[in-house]
Amino acid sequence: MRSRTKFLSLLPACAALCFLMAISLPAAYAQDAPKPATHGIAVANMDRSVKPGDDFYQYANGAWIKRTEIPPDRGRYGVFSILAELSEKRTAALIEETAKSSAPAGSNARKIADLYNSFMDEAGIEAKGLAPLRPHLDAIAALRDKRELARALGESLRADVDALNNTNFHTPNLFGLWVAPGFNDPDHYAAYLMQGGLQLPDREYYLAENDQMRDLRTKYQAHISATLKLAGFTDTDARAARILALEHAIAETHLSLADCEDIHKANNYWKQFDFAAKAPGLDWLEYFRGAGLDKQESFIVWQPGAFTGESALVASTPLDTWKDWLAFHLIEAYAGVLPRAFVDERFGFFGKTLSGVPEQRARWKRGVGLVSDQLGDAVGQIYAQRYFPPEAKAQAQAMVANIMAAFRRRIDALSWMDAATKAEAQAKLNTLYVGIGYPETWRDYTGYEVKADDAFGNVWRGLLFDYHYSVARLGSPTDRKEWCMTPQTVNAVNLPLHNGLNFPAAILQPPFFDPQAPAAANHGAIGSVIGHEISHTFDSEGAAFDSKGRVRNWWTPADLAHFEAATAKLAAQYDTYKPFPDLAVNGKQTLGENIADVAGISAAYDGYRASLGGQTAPTQDGFSGDQQFFIAFAQNWGDKTREGALRQQVLTDPHAPGRFRAATVRNIDAWYALFNVQPGDKLYLAPEERVRIW
Repeated sequence: MRSRTKFLSLLPACAALCFLMAISLPAAYAQDAPKPATHGIAVANMDRSVKPGDDFYQYANGAWIKRTEIPPDRGRYGVFSILAELSEKRTAALIEETAKSSAPAGSNARKIADLYNSFMDEAGIEAKGLAPLRPHLDAIAALRDKRELARALGESLRADVDALNNTNFHTPNLFGLWVAPGFNDPDHYAAYLMQGGLQLPDREYYLAENDQMRDLRTKYQAHISATLKLAGFTDTDARAARILALEHAIAETHLSLADCEDIHKANNYWKQFDFAAKAPGLDWLEYFRGAGLDKQESFIVWQPGAFTGESALVASTPLDTWKDWLAFHLIEAYAGVLPRAFVDERFGFFGKTLSGVPEQRARWKRGVGLVSDQLGDAVGQIYAQRYFPPEAKAQAQAMVANIMAAFRRRIDALSWMDAATKAEAQAKLNTLYVGIGYPETWRDYTGYEVKADDAFGNVWRGLLFDYHYSVARLGSPTDRKEWCMTPQTVNAVNLPLHNGLNFPAAILQPPFFDPQAPAAANHGAIGSVIGHEISHTFDSEGAAFDSKGRVRNWWTPADLAHFEAATAKLAAQYDTYKPFPDLAVNGKQTLGENIADVAGISAAYDGYRASLGGQTAPTQDGFSGDQQFFIAFAQNWGDKTREGALRQQVLTDPHAPGRFRAATVRNIDAWYALFNVQPGDKLYLAPEERVRIW
């Protein structure tokens, strides 16, 4: 549940609607949330003709899957999507109210209104054409040598990756910057540098030799050519071929996503003067000057091989190819605030061809997404006040405390873990910060200039504002209560370097969390999410950090060997899942999330049982409380996904597809008796084959 979407991945897919001088949203989106059809599991969504032991996912969600169509502007649709639509609707209404409030210039409210209106001013964007982008394209065209190229590459650096929570290990810039607590000094913020340089979702899209990927690369090259032609370039087919060849070479230097998940491979401490020797080819002095990092003494280089390889490519690849690459990446990054032809061209490839999405999302929806990303806390503060009352926060905090207590009991009961290792594990739980609903302090946007008639400039200044904000924190004390998600985000996150959790307000509502639902449904739904995030503290990634967020081995050799054997067994289990005949889930790539699912549902189930206080849970439609718990868990993952989007998820996401996450139940002993799962059933695992970790 750790991933979150960056604005740069949404913006270029923007489509065009009519010009709106003031905010005007469909009436249906100004209404509040519909009441849940039932307080508990959604029995109407189930397909009871399916044998639970053969396909628990279909059993819990089959009727919903049969009657649901994926909206034409989405690649996938499910519980998270439905809640995201609700959050989007609420946020849109808040923006509309804010725009009508005549807020003073410079206030957060005025910035919210002006940012949205600038994006919706499609006529103004069309009238300006490429004028806002032209000075930046001209600067690229004027580059005379590799020294100036290095400076330009540094100037393009942005704080556009979040290694542990976005799990996005590529950036359209040559490299990406992440500012976070240091691996070895978690009390202060450090500079992490990440591999980058690609536009396609992952290295495999460049390197895989099968018909589908070759066809995608051919169409991607055509997209590059068309984009450059729209921007007035000549000989675009040849330029596109050179850009694709360069990106292919960059992809060959990249570490795979599965390897990027290994913290120990990422903990590479380089002084600034090390770069010239360890990664020759790029003028690092000029690069860091361009990036405003020339005073930064040290960095943590996540993928050293990529830095060595990409730097060598700077030296070996002709300057003109790099200039074309820079220009194309610049246009791609800002396509959403350029004229409609650029918007449509980018969506045609990345939306229709790559993900199989037939329609772009309505422009006003993407405008809401822009505001929520660029001014997330400003919107979030209003959202939290309106939609997350203190009573809801108190209820959620009580459930977290209950599941935390269950996790503590599970650690104490482990037969395979040494007392010293248990003490360290308990220390991590004792110092774990749990943020519920919204942050304790809000982001200050005073330095972000927003103009109602400058969509391109607003995005440009917004990304620079975020970058300068991040760079300014380098070396400063860590804020242990920092949030990386906004209240209006439907997601949850574990922050290993902070030893903290965030549960935004938007996910703490039906069907995940319903104050009127029985404990069984709430613990199976939001409880398993809470357990999942707590469990990340001890997954294959989180287990590398101690209670202070420092990378340190706090395990005895025997305990670590047992843990690694159990997790390898889980990885092998997921390697057998094949959403397509030619494509399987990568057990190593998804291991951290799968560990958190197994441990999270286990802790949530224990918490649910404890919450009963020895009483018998009420039944619902003939289902016992314990059955409701497991059905609610499986209904978390009900979704429908287009083929292109699903293939992309399998290749690039550390989360397994929903149907395989629902199959986590096959590792839980209690599930077997509750649903009469017997040997011979497709999901049946013999007791010794079930993975038990925490």
